[in-house]
Amino acid sequence: MQLDNLTLADDGAQLFRAALSRDQLKRLEAVLSHLPHDRAGLRLRGVAGLAPVLASTGEMGRYAASVLGAGCQPVRAILFDKTPETNWVVNWHQDRTIAVKQRIAVAGFETWSVKNGMAHVEPPFELLSGMVTLRLHFDPVPTNNAPLLIAPGSHKLGRVAEDNIREVVRRCGTVACLAEPGDIWLYASPILHASEIAAAPTHRRVLHVDFSAGQLPGGLEWLGI
Repeated sequence: MQLDNLTLADDGAQLFRAALSRDQLKRLEAVLSHLPHDRAGLRLRGVAGLAPVLASTGEMGRYAASVLGAGCQPVRAILFDKTPETNWVVNWHQDRTIAVKQRIAVAGFETWSVKNGMAHVEPPFELLSGMVTLRLHFDPVPTNNAPLLIAPGSHKLGRVAEDNIREVVRRCGTVACLAEPGDIWLYASPILHASEIAAAPTHRRVLHVDFSAGQLPGGLEWLGI
C-alpha cells in the first residue's frame, strides 16, 4: 500500500510530508531542548512555547483543525524517543485513555489511573472516535528505526476486545508509517497500532499530540498541554 494513498476517512491515517520546514522544526526542537533526554515517553505539560505550535492555527495544530475544525484543542502531548538505551516494544493496542485535571465520578468514564502525576480515565468510546492524533517526526524513520505500525481501517470497528486484536490486525493488514524529519502523520485516535524494537536504533523522536473538538461532561476538564 502506497503511504501517500492512505486517507484518514478510509484508513484511519494520512501522511503530510514536510509539514514543518527545517527552520520550524529547529525552533520546536529548541522549545523542547530543556526536557530530559533519558525518558522513553515524556508527558508534556506547561512547556513554554509549545501552545502556539499546537493551537488550531499553529504549525502543527492546523493539521488537526483541517479535520476537527477551528475549535479543536490539544488535550495531551507526549514526547517519545527510541534510543539504544530506550528501545522498547509496543504491542498492538488502541489508545483508550484521556488525561483530565481531576477525578470526578461521571457515568461512562471508568478505569482511573495516574501517570506521571496526571489523572487518566477511559471515556466512552464514542468520545475517542471523535479525536485525532498527530505525530510529528524529528528524525528519519526508515524500516529499521521502529516505524509505527497501523492496521488500516481498524478505527471503524469500535472498541476491539483484547482477545480479538490479533485477528483484526490479520484481517486489516499492516502498514509501516515511514517518515522523514518534518513529516506529520495524522491518525484517527482509536486506530490499532504497535511498534517493534528498532533494528538500528539511533534516535526516533516523535511529538505525539491528541486533539479533540469537544468539552467533557459532568465537570470533567481536559488536562491539556
